Formats: sequence, structure tokens, C-alpha cells
Amino acid sequence: MKIASVVVDVPAKQTDRSFDYLIPDEWLETIQPGMRVVVPFGPRKIQGFVTEIKAESDFKKLREICEPMDLEPVLNQELLELGNWLTENTLCFKIYAYQAMLPAALKAKYEKKVRLSAGVLINDLPIQLQEIFTNEEAISWDEALKKGLVPILQREAAKGILEVIHLVKGKLNKKKVKFVRPLLSTADLEAELNELPQRAEKQKEVLRYFVQNPEPVELRHLLADLNISSATVKSLVEKKLLVEKFMEVYRDPYENRTFTRTEPMRLTDDQQSAIGPILSSIENNLHEVFLLYGVTGSGKTEIYLQSIQDVIGKGREAIVLVPEIALTPQMVNRFKGRFGNLVAVLHSGLSAGEKYDEWRKIQRKEVKVVVGARSAIFAPFENLGIIIIDEEHETSYKQEEMPRYHARDVAIERAQKNNCPVVLGSATPALETFARAQKGVFKLLSLPNRMNKRALPEVEIIDMREELRAGNRSMFSRKLFELLKERIEKKEQSVLFLNKRGHSSFVMCRDCGYVMNCPNCDISLTYHKVKEQMKCHYCGYESYVPNQCPECSSDYIRYFGTGTQKVEDELGKILPEAKVIRMDVDTTSQKGAHEKLLKEFHEGKADILLGTQMIAKGLDFPNITLVGVLSADTMLHLPDFRSSEKTFQLLTQVSGRAGRHELPGEVIIQTYTPEHYSVELAGTQDYLRFYNREMIMRKAHHYPPFYYLALITISHEQLMTVVSATEKIAAFVRSRLSQHAVILGPAASPIPRINNRYRYHCLIKYKREPELTKTLKTILDQYQTDPKSGLLVSIDINPFILM
Repeated sequence: MKIASVVVDVPAKQTDRSFDYLIPDEWLETIQPGMRVVVPFGPRKIQGFVTEIKAESDFKKLREICEPMDLEPVLNQELLELGNWLTENTLCFKIYAYQAMLPAALKAKYEKKVRLSAGVLINDLPIQLQEIFTNEEAISWDEALKKGLVPILQREAAKGILEVIHLVKGKLNKKKVKFVRPLLSTADLEAELNELPQRAEKQKEVLRYFVQNPEPVELRHLLADLNISSATVKSLVEKKLLVEKFMEVYRDPYENRTFTRTEPMRLTDDQQSAIGPILSSIENNLHEVFLLYGVTGSGKTEIYLQSIQDVIGKGREAIVLVPEIALTPQMVNRFKGRFGNLVAVLHSGLSAGEKYDEWRKIQRKEVKVVVGARSAIFAPFENLGIIIIDEEHETSYKQEEMPRYHARDVAIERAQKNNCPVVLGSATPALETFARAQKGVFKLLSLPNRMNKRALPEVEIIDMREELRAGNRSMFSRKLFELLKERIEKKEQSVLFLNKRGHSSFVMCRDCGYVMNCPNCDISLTYHKVKEQMKCHYCGYESYVPNQCPECSSDYIRYFGTGTQKVEDELGKILPEAKVIRMDVDTTSQKGAHEKLLKEFHEGKADILLGTQMIAKGLDFPNITLVGVLSADTMLHLPDFRSSEKTFQLLTQVSGRAGRHELPGEVIIQTYTPEHYSVELAGTQDYLRFYNREMIMRKAHHYPPFYYLALITISHEQLMTVVSATEKIAAFVRSRLSQHAVILGPAASPIPRINNRYRYHCLIKYKREPELTKTLKTILDQYQTDPKSGLLVSIDINPFILM
């Protein structure tokens, strides 16, 4: 008798543990840890993950597993253990941890089928399966269950002869293409070849082809290669010599793209001394964390590529994380150019089907390198040799919903298990990371110079208050306007950066000061010009734009603030000859739009690239010689202790887009607070001075890296309920933690109401609190057991967004 421990797909406090189920005899050989199974749970049947197989259980009456959902595990042993670590460290339900590791296609409703693996002939199957697969190209799982065929299918799948495919209803269809393959052995084909009449020359040519290449071949390729018509193939099919069938092919998001192969470059002395310790760590299977701190344009990517080359040479695998979608087209070019088909790419610009196919390439060990955004850290590799996180300071590496993990922490945990190095790369490392490198917890590797010793661009900071005093009411300073004009005349390119999308931030009446707010959230509505509407960026509420003030009926209702659409309009007025490409969430929401816009800019079809922070990172175009930052301080005034760090990072990254090649670059930063140290030091790209200034501020106010943080957010539809619950929670935390912990709150959130729910915060700053995890778990258990109360309590450990 074997028993499976199963974590069921019911995210609730009472079910957040494994349940024991008997494995029926027919599945004894089949079910393994890491597989998904269907189990009875109360009156219904649901999905669960098998975490272990054991010989006995503490419970007497066990129910049986209904059926397995996979022929091979979707989570390997390392990922199962990682699930336990995630559950502990992010205080999430275990089922959330496991689901976060799988592609979306494996989370939907499915229909399952079993079919022959590619290149397998019917005769390779046991007799009882031959008949089924001669008539059908795949058998549905339900049918296999009815006929009692699953154990035998299982055995053949283990040999690689059969495979299970998931047809996700309404979500995912396999991509099918017509293939042709021979029905006979090579010897029989040769015999048939000689039987064919003289005039059937084309048919003979086809048979000769299959004598030499007995593998299935795509019909359109066969017709093109042999220059024949489909009628020739038809007649051979009718003679029962060939068979036509639809076979699945991987959806390859890059199939129509050719990647120019690149060779490793000669490293500079700086690069050589930076890569040395990484290579020695790979050589000796040591787990170390390196911070590769190099100015923008110093050649970090080449170090990544050559380290990976080393890892692949040792037969191991690599994960490379890049922030968000903006980096991927150029990154993909670099990685595919160097490693060709050994690279799988996972990012949000792919369809569910493409993502699933890329994930399966990884699971089947067909690739050695994964390049992707945050969730690629869970790639199902079993022999990791290096994990690289590029632009490690990026906030998008932190997931904001359950499980609230940071990819950097997951990377370090996985690398420890695999005895391999982690490389964190950035020109402006997160303060916490740099502080660890200074203390020797991480190893610091520096690249202080740009490639070929090119100078960093010249940066000029323009005080917009002076511009106003001089009577310039435009959003462009006089200097920036002159330089833009000059660049257009010289046929050079410029980048204009603005830290928000939409047209204007808000609509306000100049007579009575009325601002149009969202009725469900305590935040002003944003004006979007294209559809002439007001939108709430938190709950999605939409409304029309008023002609008169709803409060005092005045006609003086105006748009305030600046968005990308408004800048584009203004550019059209003052520089009508300039061609502008705008990149923000609105223009890049369609699949492939990102790449298309960047390609157009690269080909010189526009003079100015205007965008939000998606253009700040990783872009490398030779012709960009001017970068303008229109409003450097939009982030400085947010209620967030990291706001000056984020401002400094963003300004430095944007400045780094200019003058990366032969032409020298210039940067203009427009601001209303030129005296702020983060703006001033971004101008000189002086990270070390910024780090020292910011560390003084952080120490004085008890913030990371001197303290850790935990944020408890409580929300409810009734204000008084939230206030009293938050008071209780804050008092409970105070009673359980030491005197050294700083507990702030209860306090209303910076956005006190979203979607008609009032929100309150309690912020904990601490150094070493052995009781903290237990305390927070107690709070979650208390409030998760009572869904009727309507209170929602969420806890974020090391939060990145305090709004």
C-alpha cells in the first residue's frame, strides 16, 4: 500500500497542509512527487500536487486518488522544496507557491490527450496500442481511463515513445502542421521504388528522399525541397506507401527572425578581472553571490555571455533574468546570437501558448539557457550552473501579489541548493545589495569605465523655476529645444523621457479648485486624450471629461500635469518636422508592438523616441546623442522612503542611453528641485557619493538596509471596522516583539480607499525578531479563518511599494 501526500487547490488556512490519499493499484507505478493529480475533496473533485509518497499514514480511513493529471512530474524535487521555502518566507499558501512556478497554460481547465512522440513509428508500440494509434493520432485521457490503458501508456511514456499533451479549453491549442512520413521500412520502400513505372519519376524522387530520410517531414518543406506538387504525395498516400498527418510543432515566437551568430569578444582588462572570480566559482562548484557594479555601457552583458558559455561547457544550465519586457528584444538578440537554439525566452509579451511551449523545451532539457522576466526564476532546470539578474535594482523583480517573493532571494536560495554562483548586475545597485557587498556578504566586482574608454555623457541640470521666471511656459526648456532642433538638422536621434503615461495627470477647476476624483478610490482621475475620457488607474473606473466644473459650473476647468500624449502634441506644434515614436503602456499593449517600435527607431525612421520608464533601461542605439528628462522630480515627492533612490537610479539609467558608441552624448535633466542630492548626483553619475548620503538618511530614520520591514495592510468596506481591527493588530504585534522593533500605525494608507474598501497600514521596522514570523502567522490565521467578517489582511515582508 502506498500513500500520497497531496496539497490541494483550495487556498484557505484550514487546507494549507498536505492531505493523505491512497494510491489505487493501477497507479502504483505511475504516481510520483511533483505530479498533479485529481482527488476527491469533500463533495467535489479538485486538482492537487503530490509532495511525497510514503508507506503509512496517521489517518485510518483514506480516500483514493481519482487519477493522475501528468505522465511525468511538472515540479522537480528542488522546486517542491523551494515551495516550502516560499511558503515560510512570504507567508503565502503552499498551493500559491506551486502555482507560481508553472506557466499559465497549466493552471486552466484542461482536456488531456496522449499521442506518439515525434519520430516514433506505430510498430514501436506494443500490439494492443498499435490499433488505437493507427486510426487515431491521439487518444483522450478519459478514453484511456475507461479502457484501463493508463498503466501501459505510462510505461511507454517513460521510454519516451508516448507523451501527454494538455489541451486547455478555450485557452490553448497546440499548433498543428501537416507532416508526411513513410508507412514502410526502408527496405520495403526500396522494393516499392523498383516496382514503380518509368514515368512516375516524381513519385520515385519522393520515395528516394524517404529511403535516405525516414523521419517525418513537414509537407510544405517536402514540396519546396523536391519541387513537386501535392498531387504526387497524394498518389503515394493512396498507394499506402506514405501517410499524411497533422503533428504539433512548437510555437516559436522568433521563427521568422534570423539571429546573426556572434563570437565572444576580447575582454578589456576591467572585464577580465571581473569575470575571473565568477569563472573560478563555476569551476569549483561554489555558491557565491557577486555584485557586478559597472557604469552604463561598461560591457556587463559580455561577461554574462562568457560566464554562461563556461557553464554550458560543463553541461550545466543558466537562468538570466532581465527586468520587464523593455529589455527583452535586445537581450534576446544577444543571447540567441551567441547560443542559438539553446535559449528559451519567457516574458509577458508571449501568448499563453508560446510561453507553454518555451517552458516545455526547458522541462524536456532541449535548452540550456532561459532568458526571462521575474517568473523565469522558477524554470524547471535540474542542474543549474549560474543565475544572472541584470539591472538587479529594478522593482519589477518583486511580485506584488501572493506569493510576494523577490526574484533575487529566490535566486540565492536556488543557487545555494545547486552550489553555483549568482551574479547581480547594475550601474545603480539597490542600497541593500551594495551595503551587503561593502560588508563582504556579497563579492563586489567593479567595471568603472565604459567600453573603449568612452566618456560618460555630459549632463546639464536645468532649473524649470528659472524658465518660468524668464517667461517660458512650455514643457521644454530653451536649451533642450535648441538641442532637439540641432539633432534633427544633424540627422542624429534623441530620447525624451517622462515618468508617467496618459495625457494630463488630473482635471481641476481654476475657479473653485475642484479636482475630479474616482468615486470608488481616494485618488484623482487621469485624463486620456485618445478616447477623451477620465480613468482611474487603480480600479479601472472610467468617466467623461466635463466641460464645466460640476461644483461651481465655471468654464475654467483645465488639465494639469504632463503625460506622454501631451508631450507628443506639443512636439508636433513646436517641431512639426520631427518624426516621433511614443512608447508607453497605451502604445505597446498589443503583442509585438514593443519590438516593432524599437526596430523602427533603430532603422532611423524617427528622430525622437518619447517614452515612460520602459525606455530607460538596456536600450543601445548608436545614433542616440541626446537624452532629455522632462520632469525629474515626479517620483521625488511620493510618500516612499525609496523615492530618492528610485529617482537617482532612473536618471542615471536614462542618461546612460546617450553616447554609447562613436558619437558623444549630452543629457538635459529638467527639474523643479535641482538642489536635491539625488538629482544633483545623478548629473555626475556619482553612485558612491549618493550611496553615502542616502545611507545617512536611512540610518537616521530606521529604514533598510539598517532595518528590515514588514507591512500589514488591512482593508474593509466600513471605515470604523478597519480602524479598530488595525488597532488590535498593532497592539498584538507590540506585545509580542522586543523593545528594539519600531511599530508605526495604525495609519491610513497613502491611498486610503481603493475600490470602495478603506485601507489602513501598520509598518514594522526590526533587526532580529525571532518571534516575528510566528506573530504574523497568528494574525493571518486569526483573520483568514473568518471570511464572513469581510476584513482582508495582507502581509508583505520587505515591501517595495508602501502605497
